[in-house]
Amino acid sequence: MSVHVITYNQDGAKVMRPVLSRDEYLRLRGSEKQKAILKAVREGDTKLKHRLVQMNYSCVPGEDGALKGCKTASRSVGMDIDFVAPEGLSAEAQQKWMEEQMGRVPELVMAKREALGLLMLERSASKGYHLVFRRHEDLSQEENLRWASDLLGVKFDEGAKDITRVFFTTTADENELLYLDDEVFDQTETLSPSFPHNGEGDHAVSSLLTNKPKGSLLPITGEGQGERVSYNGIPFSEIIAKYWELFNDGKTPVEGDRNVKTYELAMTLRSICDYSLEKMLAVIPNYWHKTEGADEWRKTIENALKEPRKGMPYRLKQVLQALKSVAGVKACGGTLTSPPPMPKRLPPLIKLLTRNVPSFYKPAVASAVFPALGTHLHGVKFRYWDNVEHEATFMNVLIGRQSIGKGSIKKPIEFIMEDIRQRDIPNRQREAEWKQKNPSARQKKDPRPTDICIQMLIDNLTDAVFNQRIVDANNNGERYIYTIVDEIEALKKVTSRGTVDEVGLLIRKAFDNSLAGQERVGADSVSGIAPLRWNFNASTTPPNARKFFSKMVNDGTVSRLDISTIIRSDDDDDTAPVLGIYDHTFATELKPYIDRLDAASGLIECAAAKKLALDMRQENQDRAKLYDSEAYKILSYRANVIAWLKGMVLYVAHGYKWDKTIADFVRWTEQYNLWCKMLYFGHQLERELREEVEIQRQSGPQNLLDLLPNEFTREQYRLMRHSQGRTGDGDSTLRTWASRGYIAHDEATGNYCKTEKYKRKFGDQV
Repeated sequence: MSVHVITYNQDGAKVMRPVLSRDEYLRLRGSEKQKAILKAVREGDTKLKHRLVQMNYSCVPGEDGALKGCKTASRSVGMDIDFVAPEGLSAEAQQKWMEEQMGRVPELVMAKREALGLLMLERSASKGYHLVFRRHEDLSQEENLRWASDLLGVKFDEGAKDITRVFFTTTADENELLYLDDEVFDQTETLSPSFPHNGEGDHAVSSLLTNKPKGSLLPITGEGQGERVSYNGIPFSEIIAKYWELFNDGKTPVEGDRNVKTYELAMTLRSICDYSLEKMLAVIPNYWHKTEGADEWRKTIENALKEPRKGMPYRLKQVLQALKSVAGVKACGGTLTSPPPMPKRLPPLIKLLTRNVPSFYKPAVASAVFPALGTHLHGVKFRYWDNVEHEATFMNVLIGRQSIGKGSIKKPIEFIMEDIRQRDIPNRQREAEWKQKNPSARQKKDPRPTDICIQMLIDNLTDAVFNQRIVDANNNGERYIYTIVDEIEALKKVTSRGTVDEVGLLIRKAFDNSLAGQERVGADSVSGIAPLRWNFNASTTPPNARKFFSKMVNDGTVSRLDISTIIRSDDDDDTAPVLGIYDHTFATELKPYIDRLDAASGLIECAAAKKLALDMRQENQDRAKLYDSEAYKILSYRANVIAWLKGMVLYVAHGYKWDKTIADFVRWTEQYNLWCKMLYFGHQLERELREEVEIQRQSGPQNLLDLLPNEFTREQYRLMRHSQGRTGDGDSTLRTWASRGYIAHDEATGNYCKTEKYKRKFGDQV
């Protein structure tokens, strides 16, 4: 799909840029200026209409300048519905007619939402509506509009059928923006970039692309229908594309393997096509690509349908699970290849810390600086919206391929930590002198100075040293200790145990500032227990990240991390990046922010930050439902806390001032963190969560049957299944219970009854 916002360049020509997320889209619509202009237009000042935000939903790339900024071909169509009252009516009658026409449209459109492929519905600035729906690629722009018009029984504006047409947008209020599907922000290109703009030309190219006759809604070869036919909201085109990606290296069948590959695909999909030949012909492509191949294609599908039915194949489950993970990535506002874009206006501190790196490094640096910034806070607590108090704990893991420039985060962190490093130097010297005077294995002459506090740790420690640093930091102002390592494997050396499991335990304790330490009875042993305040930065590659955290994706460890990445697009210059200069000027500009963090103390609250965290929580719940992603929902809980904590650190660093740049950054950093987690760990988490449900299902037929009364209806059974988080119609379970003699079907009432056999075996729990 696509949605572009329209602006004007210095020459007065229209230029476009894509809107990539719901948040950005709502911000463009929801400004006070937009609301004021719309109010004036509705009150009669129609000249102001052109000052409203303009959107395009039907664009294709062009070379004529009118579409400058459009890089991907649209998979959506924008439709304008305007009403003009019949002539000859009184003003009162015209008003009544208009109200009737306007009032019936939302219900009409929403009733046919699925058939239409609805993506957006809004009230227009005047007397009508704008709606956006999925494009039928075998139809021209005007044919798409006529198809939608026939489906809805509502005429479209004949003057708004051009593919470059823009719409004057209203506001983000719920009575203006009536429906919005995040699919509209997907920038995946499916149409030809050379798609012409006029009605005849665009259909001519469409026909060449799709090999379908003019005006055909149901192609004779099934090719392309997967875009409009779906299973649980997932287009079959996406299911098939993911199938080839997983089981054929992303390649579609070719001469030599078309029969066997098409047969295997048909065997995989038939269970979700109702074993219907008509439906399978509509969704399975004809890889012969010739009219004479239609018979072979049809025969192959028919042969697959003749095989005995065995339920949903394991391959299909893998495909659907992989697509579910993809949906979780999309829920974060990015795509599979690009994260949600950073706000253009950044908080001054983040702008300073990221100014010396190229644009593709900025997201990673903007995330990686927080462990160091948080280390400057001591004795400071923040109260979350649920009244739980948190401290500035940040554990950042930067994941990126080899030699991509993960070291770009080091210089900003080095300057942030410089004052702490300088304070650590005399403390290390004092500790060394004390050790020299009081060697181990001999009775110590002097007690260890209690005011020694060393915050920056090396990556090769013993349990005793790590414990000593924790206790010292707590006793000297409730301070943080800090570690930075080039490879996450090095974190295993932070303690004597040297295991991944120990690192995971420390991460979980640190996020919650739980007690850590050790108790020893020896005179020379280090003893002490204190809250674990430990921030760190670590880097690694995607394979190493997945390996290191393989056992910690579903135990709360990964959710406590702040994950970032570096992704360079094909448009980025592949030469070595040139970094800016970090010098005395940079340090001078940074110092006021660091000083404010060092000076902070006590409980700090910010009402605006709390409200934002609550709003984001609700938005995350909505996205999780929209994309049906349990992994996204679970990861979003702590991602919200981490993003809010970043906002609170920025609030303090900017002199206890909150503004829109901080709010926008907090929104972005949460979605960016979630995007990275879903990209690298989402598939595994979704799989493990699904397996948990499967284990519960396999624990015995009595688990669900126990919850039902002695006599129950099919509807009661269905509702009970859904309440227990089980999907599908459950017919196979009913058949299993019946075949085992646990239930019987009463033909007279149509109800099911538990049998005496069931009661004897499992006991009547009702």
